[in-house]
Amino acid sequence: MKKSYLLLAALVLLTASTTHSQDVYERNESADVKHYVFNLRLNDVNNEIKGEALITVDLEPGTKNFTLDLIRKTSEFGMEITGVSEGETPISYEYKNNKIILPVSGSGSKTFKVQYQGIPERGLVIDTTKFGQRSFFGDNWPNLARHWLPCVDHPYDKATLEFKITAPDHYDIVATGKKIEESNLGDGYKITHYYEPAPVAMKVVTIGVTRFATKLLGMVDEVQVTAWVYPENREDGFSDYAVAVKVLDYFVDNIGPYPYAKLANMQAKTQWGGLENAGTIAYFENSVSGKNEVEGLIAHEIAHQWFGNSATENSWNHVWLSEGFATYFAILYQESVYGDDRRKEELKLDRTQIIDYYKANPSSVVDTSIKDPMKVLSTNTYQKGGWVLNMLRRRLGDEIFWKGIRHYYETYKNSNVLTGDFRKVMEEISGDDLKSFFQQWIHTKGYPELLWSWKYQNKKVVVSIEQKQNHYTFNFPLEIGIKTNGKMRVDTLQVNDNRQTFEIPSDTKPEEVTLDPEVWLLFEETGK
Repeated sequence: MKKSYLLLAALVLLTASTTHSQDVYERNESADVKHYVFNLRLNDVNNEIKGEALITVDLEPGTKNFTLDLIRKTSEFGMEITGVSEGETPISYEYKNNKIILPVSGSGSKTFKVQYQGIPERGLVIDTTKFGQRSFFGDNWPNLARHWLPCVDHPYDKATLEFKITAPDHYDIVATGKKIEESNLGDGYKITHYYEPAPVAMKVVTIGVTRFATKLLGMVDEVQVTAWVYPENREDGFSDYAVAVKVLDYFVDNIGPYPYAKLANMQAKTQWGGLENAGTIAYFENSVSGKNEVEGLIAHEIAHQWFGNSATENSWNHVWLSEGFATYFAILYQESVYGDDRRKEELKLDRTQIIDYYKANPSSVVDTSIKDPMKVLSTNTYQKGGWVLNMLRRRLGDEIFWKGIRHYYETYKNSNVLTGDFRKVMEEISGDDLKSFFQQWIHTKGYPELLWSWKYQNKKVVVSIEQKQNHYTFNFPLEIGIKTNGKMRVDTLQVNDNRQTFEIPSDTKPEEVTLDPEVWLLFEETGK
């Protein structure tokens, strides 16, 4: 997800894979939702929705209750529960702190039904498009599904799902999953049914209901890639979103099979620049311009289908496994199309943003002090997370890096993951101990702040390096570019102390000496 389109231009120890860091969400530890069916009725008279949710859950022996999130009606907004049952048998329940607490008897698979109605304040955006057409758009990230869907509204519990949407028959309807029915009901309404067979987190579940122009953009490995745009900007939208086919093909080739039933690219009312809903990505309304300016944004959101959607962070504090990956893999895609200079250009921009952000917000990528998921997104989780992957790639080399990425995805697709899990996979593939690498770049705040100078004496380039940050001494390889006779040579120094001096043989006095000419290190150059 891009927090805004501007981002295109622009536990301190390693956690064990079984821990949840400081994520404070109260989990159903002995219950696992397997499938949702959301029956929704929308209308044009008012903004009230009527819903019936069927929740199939596997319960372990000894489970006493099972909870679902749903925002209660307190004024104009919120949901009123009109019935709860197990199967078809009405049951008593508690409803407090915006949680439905369902009593459980026995174990195994059970299906609960929750009937409700109300006007959602958030999560389901009921509004008009920029062209004045009435519209309904799901916009759940991070935990806004609870405003309109009874669910476990946390990414740790993923489930397959269905949407059965009954709405006035003049609407076009898209939703998470593959369309399996569209039927006119003969009373001015139609029902549209979508089914997603892969388990997904509620943060990336969506619907889009308005007047759409739709086009099949292409096929990638039998996956339909489509555009859903407003009819008023139909030709521009089809043109702008067409690159999604090429982007999807790149990621399938380099990461692994696409995980969802389709790839719809939807112009939408969303609070974000783009929202990576599983198989049905939402892009902000003005992403359509006809100028094909959103290739990087589209690459970012499609990369999320593997990272964040399929291999999903198990704790909000580890959201860099979603956003940092999408940021860097969008750069990798652009590098593949436009060459290495594009990688360098994007990373230099990101490095500047990281430095500016850190000066006002000194914190680590995995920041366990954050308890509100709305606050986990930052330059740290996007750009710095992406930079960590760039440095890891440099350390391991392209062949091992990509092999590790593919193995990581294959291991954690359709499931949940923490930073320690990713580290262990990359260690397994590379044979390298990466504990200190992850410690200093993910779990330690900041980056090397380097004061440096060079001189030429006795046929040597003498380089002095001082780390000016006072909270931590970083250990890292630093490339030095030495330009003589118009040609650049690159040497690598291992910096592991606060002050070091290096001597590099050179028969000729250099015309220029530069740090990190190939853009592989996250650092700040504080002077010469």
